[in-house]
Amino acid sequence: MREVLLTIAIVNSFLDSDPLGPWPVQRDVGGYGSIDKFLNWDTLPMKRLLTLTATFAFLSAPALAETCQYSKDRTASYVEAELVKGEWSKMDIVETAAEAGQFDTLLAAATAADLVDALKGEGPLTVFAPTDAAFDALPDGTVESLLMPENKHKLADILKLHVIEGSKVTSDKLAGKTLSASTLNGEVVIDGTDGVTVNGATVVKADIMASNGVIHVIDQVLLPKG
Repeated sequence: MREVLLTIAIVNSFLDSDPLGPWPVQRDVGGYGSIDKFLNWDTLPMKRLLTLTATFAFLSAPALAETCQYSKDRTASYVEAELVKGEWSKMDIVETAAEAGQFDTLLAAATAADLVDALKGEGPLTVFAPTDAAFDALPDGTVESLLMPENKHKLADILKLHVIEGSKVTSDKLAGKTLSASTLNGEVVIDGTDGVTVNGATVVKADIMASNGVIHVIDQVLLPKG
């Protein structure tokens, strides 16, 4: 607002004091010889007009940038809110994970373990999804070893520990509670008393809705006992 008021003051100064001579509308255009000469970049009125335009643009730029950023932030917040509510959940769990761009290793593992069709099934499913960074934190060579065909069943057992079938468990059902939940490969302990953890792994983002379930992002890969 301050920048706009300053611009208005500059404009008024030009109009009231006329420091560079009378405006073209106060003269016969013929005084400049022709319309072409009047519009020439080198004429004093045109230089004054360009100066005024540049001043206005310079002073308005911060306010315009702030407005654009505000609009961008509101749009991002709205999109995230709609995703949490599930109103934009047209994609299944596999498609949603692929769209997120941080579950490449998980999706590669699901493919190697022949679990993609199960994750694309009717559901409902609750998936605790380790990020690429979570897989990177495993000991060197672990992921490469698990992706080998001869370790397919071992890999499937690990991934199944991350999936609850037949229920869409959202964060509001976990807040303040500690409970055990049955996955496709045994029990996990979910602690919702201080944030949410699953077998000690922290849920860093909850309630990413998909058409056939919900994804909770975790920062560690869950490993079966033994």
